[in-house]
Amino acid sequence: MYTIHFKFEQKGLEPVTIEQVAGGQSILEVAEDNNIELHHNCGMVCACSTCHLYLEKGEEHVAELSDKEEDFIDRARNPKLESRLGCQCVLHDGGSGSLEVTIPDQSLIHGE
Repeated sequence: MYTIHFKFEQKGLEPVTIEQVAGGQSILEVAEDNNIELHHNCGMVCACSTCHLYLEKGEEHVAELSDKEEDFIDRARNPKLESRLGCQCVLHDGGSGSLEVTIPDQSLIHGE
């Protein structure tokens, strides 16, 4: 099982820690299941950059960055070395560990 620590760039939002997260789901799915706003215009199929986030710790616990994902990250607002798309960060089945994620200010993004 995983623990995910969510931090937010948006003012007024306090960090949230989600524990006992099972593998096989994406960080975007975990966020949605726990009422954490993370836009996703394309429906989680790696066809946009609205679920852009910063994976600051725990990269070894998710699927590797694909060329397609990297292309869409280049289109995201303020991409960094630790940028990922929440829909593509699928937690490894049967694994465990801790991840730290920062979600960019969602008030600047139009979408779901």
